[in-house]
Amino acid sequence: MSTDNKNALDNAQLHDEIENTPSNTSENRPFSSVLETNMSRRKVMAGSLTVATTAFLAPGAHAGWGWGRRKLVDFKPVAIDDVVDTTMPTISDDYEYDVLIPWGTPIEPGATKEYTGEPDARPTSAQAALQTGLGHDGMWFFPMDCRNAIYYGRHYRMRNDVGMLCVNHEYGTNIHALGKSGPENLEDVRLSQNIHGVSVVKLKRTFRRGWKVVSSAHSRRITVNTPVTFSGPAADSKLLQNPNGNIPLGTVNNCGSGATPWGTYLTCEENFNGYFGATSGFVATQEQDRYGFSENGFGYGWHLFDKRFDLSDEDYVNEQNRFGWIVEIDPFDGTQKPVKRTALGRFKHEAIAIAESRNGRIAAYMGDDQRFDYCYKYVSDKSWKRALRDKESPLDKGSLYVARFNDDGTGEWLELTIDNPQLAARFNSQAEVLIYARVAADILGATPMDRPEWTTIGKHGEVFWTCTNNSKRTDTNIANPEAPNNDGHIIRTKDSDDHLGTSFTWDIYLLASSTRGTEGVFTDPDAAWADPYGRLFIGTDGSQPDGLQDQLVVFDTTKDTPEPKRLLVGVNSDEITGFTVTPDQRTAFVNIQHPGNGSPDATNFPAPYDGRTIPRDCTLVIRRKDGGIIGS
Repeated sequence: MSTDNKNALDNAQLHDEIENTPSNTSENRPFSSVLETNMSRRKVMAGSLTVATTAFLAPGAHAGWGWGRRKLVDFKPVAIDDVVDTTMPTISDDYEYDVLIPWGTPIEPGATKEYTGEPDARPTSAQAALQTGLGHDGMWFFPMDCRNAIYYGRHYRMRNDVGMLCVNHEYGTNIHALGKSGPENLEDVRLSQNIHGVSVVKLKRTFRRGWKVVSSAHSRRITVNTPVTFSGPAADSKLLQNPNGNIPLGTVNNCGSGATPWGTYLTCEENFNGYFGATSGFVATQEQDRYGFSENGFGYGWHLFDKRFDLSDEDYVNEQNRFGWIVEIDPFDGTQKPVKRTALGRFKHEAIAIAESRNGRIAAYMGDDQRFDYCYKYVSDKSWKRALRDKESPLDKGSLYVARFNDDGTGEWLELTIDNPQLAARFNSQAEVLIYARVAADILGATPMDRPEWTTIGKHGEVFWTCTNNSKRTDTNIANPEAPNNDGHIIRTKDSDDHLGTSFTWDIYLLASSTRGTEGVFTDPDAAWADPYGRLFIGTDGSQPDGLQDQLVVFDTTKDTPEPKRLLVGVNSDEITGFTVTPDQRTAFVNIQHPGNGSPDATNFPAPYDGRTIPRDCTLVIRRKDGGIIGS
């Protein structure tokens, strides 16, 4: 292995370890002790809260046409022995895939030249600003006529062959993106910055069922230097203003995602702290320490040439507070600034899933992806349609809650409000509560979790939470028999009062360790999406057992016993993440992130293996060969 390629692997592993270092020093009761009591039985949660989603949030009823006698999940799974070449993906014999928008693809034809993985000719920062970035992660497909479906009802037939695809670009290490361990000048920093963020591209299916990028006035790149705006209770806070007076710019470390019932994209800022550093003496405040800020960050070195990211520069003292939010993007209006919705709180957002109650109010479920951090929920004050009629955002006025899990299979949603005397004693305003949501949640006694990541809404309104792993766990109990907990698990909750209540019931849907020794083995659940018929799709992020790489597995949640079916296996050292479908659910998009951890020794995907070409993150378009429903 060449020195550069070894450095690529070392850099990626260091990035992963630093970003998941716990920063929660509270003595709140850990989730492991709750699990020990709760998992002595498998709780079947009573009741049924059907989600009243729009035609946009879930595929229409016609997606189920033509099932015949086929079971809900009935494809031939990839067997362990089928995975013989881990430099390329392996997919079920019932499926096929195409590669779409790898890193370096122009966001529309002719925008710039394509980067194809040549190690000695990486893109310039100007080119990168017009290309898809690195670190493909959460995404959502918006049919071109989905707004008509929203306004004219569920039975408006949406097109399945053209639409806008919004894709997050979570991260790209210096070795992968720059070909060196750190930036040497501002141009290097701008290149690194421009491969982060979000891509908005227009896709069209061709006559032969392939997909391609086409031109659109809506196509654009949103990076850490794109003008943005703030809304909600903290929008005018002095904690979001700098002495320099610079306007708010950008979004970074965009991990998971979600979509709103009104047809906009929600991108989630996760490990934003890692892009800041200090050029002189740095002593973290309590709040900075709680969010993981440090002198060197993740080693990106942006602070060396861009003062915005220098924690020791007094002119930009609050720049750090401008990150850690959920950002709303209109996929159909490239002139609109992305909006950071402060009512949803500031923490390491992994993803967001929205449920609509019968009266039209929304509940948004969010995980804070760090060891020993928390599960959150936001509930709007008004129905989303009423809010939009009143020219307000449903994401600006509402209540933010954090979860506390109880031994008996129940839990409480604890409101993060300045009206609570416990929080009023620590904070001066609701804006402060939201900006330092982690600290507020500590004070209320929320339950520390094992990296709660993606959330998704099941067939009957249940919420699935993926808890990827926790290598810092030291206690052993019946639910987590290994210490550390390297395998992770999936939690299932169901809220009271049609998603609007302050209590919930919960159980463990699956301990990933229980799959060891079986043909369906998988660990480290991460990306998640549930369809309206009872399927649950899980992408993994971590070292898989039995020589496997990260996987996409499918569950039939209507069965009493979870049974993972392996649909796809990725390539060396990648992550399988992001999942979205066309309205008829016959085409799905899923991402291969950081193939080979950026090392061409491990893989050159999507290029054939040559040991030289730089591997590139990309989107896979997958479909059943017989044209059936994805997952069936």
